[in-house]
Amino acid sequence: MTRLLCPMDMDTGTGTDSGDVVPFHAETRLLQLGSLSIWPGAMRQPMRCRRTPRLIRQSDPENYHLSLPMNGSMAVSQAGREAVHRANEMYVVDTSQPYECRVFGGPLRGVGLEVPKSLVPLPAGAVGRLLTRRLPAQDGMGALLGGFLTRLAEDSDAYQAADEQRLETILIDLFTATLASHLDADDDLPPETHHRSLALRIRTFIQHHLHEPDLTPGAIAAAHHISTSHLHALFRDQDLTVSAWIRHQRLEHARRDLADRAQYAAPVHCIAARWGFTHHAAFTRAFTASYGLSPRDYRHQAHGTRSSDTGPTELRLLGTAV
Repeated sequence: MTRLLCPMDMDTGTGTDSGDVVPFHAETRLLQLGSLSIWPGAMRQPMRCRRTPRLIRQSDPENYHLSLPMNGSMAVSQAGREAVHRANEMYVVDTSQPYECRVFGGPLRGVGLEVPKSLVPLPAGAVGRLLTRRLPAQDGMGALLGGFLTRLAEDSDAYQAADEQRLETILIDLFTATLASHLDADDDLPPETHHRSLALRIRTFIQHHLHEPDLTPGAIAAAHHISTSHLHALFRDQDLTVSAWIRHQRLEHARRDLADRAQYAAPVHCIAARWGFTHHAAFTRAFTASYGLSPRDYRHQAHGTRSSDTGPTELRLLGTAV
């Protein structure tokens, strides 16, 4: 754990100096999705891990670490705050700041997630307000994130190497949207933070509705109870307009599906329609203009150069110590 996650002091948390032998058994798996790490694990006894200033100076991956307990209880403290979390109560800590985590008496089972801070488009100071706070995994955006993490942990063998990039993108979006939803609920946040949170929610909304042909700026604005001009203003700091960003996302999803070996038999026009393109000729022109090849030629080239699928990288670790 200290080598694969970040340097930590770890012990059974019993606080005894008697020298008694204390059995300890735990197991974890590491599922790597691009720059993200997912850690399904379980332990039978209490334990404690501490991230100290000395260990931070030794090595810092600069990640946000999210924990989702599925059963059992654990306490975490960081940035002068402490909270106890039970089943389906997620929390986030920052590996660049000291923290302590304690697992209580009974068995604990859960999932951890490591996300590089550089991939989270929210102000670090705003995220700092959420450290150690309870983030429910049973409603709202938290339910989507918790359900997605749980499914990945329980069924990782169902995914192939071609799925890795899109799973990484979805997970980053869900993680960021969950944080943004809690930040947006804080009335005393500065306007620029609300602005970023709204922009993120809108981008997430667009991702989830790309398949709908009538996904227009007007429909997006109405779904978020804002004017169309306000929507366009939110995208002014982007390289693309709202409509251009929608088209780009649709083309990217179609391109990934065309390169997916498991979807080789799917007709090109069906893949186009899946991502909101109602006119095959228009899709072909847009795809060719963006990628330099027709959809059919791109598919042939992709499958002619791809190696065999191996699935997301996974490492299984079992440990028993006394």
